[in-house]
Amino acid sequence: MVQGKAGEAHDNSSYALDRLRELLRAGELGSEGRLPTERALTDMLGISRRAVRRALEVLESEGLIWRRQGSGTFIGERPSEWSNHVSAIVAGTDFMEIMEVRLRIEPQLAQLAAMRAKPADIVKMQEIALKIIESSDADARELWDGTLHRLIAQSAGNQLFLSIFDVINRVRQDEAWRAIRERARSSGDAVSISFAQHKIIIEAIAERDPVRAGEAMREHLLMLQERLIRATSLGSVEQGSLSEAS
Repeated sequence: MVQGKAGEAHDNSSYALDRLRELLRAGELGSEGRLPTERALTDMLGISRRAVRRALEVLESEGLIWRRQGSGTFIGERPSEWSNHVSAIVAGTDFMEIMEVRLRIEPQLAQLAAMRAKPADIVKMQEIALKIIESSDADARELWDGTLHRLIAQSAGNQLFLSIFDVINRVRQDEAWRAIRERARSSGDAVSISFAQHKIIIEAIAERDPVRAGEAMREHLLMLQERLIRATSLGSVEQGSLSEAS
C-alpha cells in the first residue's frame, strides 16, 4: 500500500477522487481533452489502479469525464449521439432547405425571447449588433451575426429549440455556405439594412413585444433568403459564362 508524504496511507478511492478533482479544476490533466491512462494516473498519484478506476467511475457519473472503449477517457460531458449525425445532415442540405427551416423556427425564437430575455441578454444583443456593422471583413461579420442569432435563440429559454437551432447554425461553418452569404452581402446597402433589421428585432425584444419581434425576424430572414437566391443565380450565370468561354 502506498504511503503519503506524512506516512499516512493514501491507497483509497476517496483520496483518489479528491486528487483527480483538484487536478481537473486546475486544468492539470488532459492533453487535448484526453486524460492519461489509468496506469499513468496510478504512477502519477501513487494510488492503486483500483482506486483510480473507482474515482473515474464517480467522475463519469457526474458528467465531468466520459470514456470511449478503445479510445480513452476525455474531459467534459459525453457528446450527444445526435451530434454524430450533424455533419451528415449539414453535408446533405442546401441553403434553401436551411432558410425554410430558419423561417419557421427563428421568428418563434424571437417571440419567446421577447417574453423571456433577461435585461443583460438584451444589452449583449445591442453590443453584438454594433460589432457586426463595425467589423471590417466578411468573416468577422459572419461570426458576430451567428453570435447574435444564437443569443436570441438562447434567450428564448427552450433547450429543444436551441438544439435544433445549433444544428442549423453548424451550416455557417461550411465554406460553400459562407461564400454564398458573402456574395449575398456584397451589395453596398446589405450590411446597413441588416443592421437596421437587427435593431428592430432587438428593440421589440426589449419592449417585450413578441408579435413585433417575430415579424421583424421573419422580414429579416426573408430579405436574406432573397439575396441568397439572387447570389446563387448570379453565380450560376457567371459559371455558365466561364464554361462557354473555355
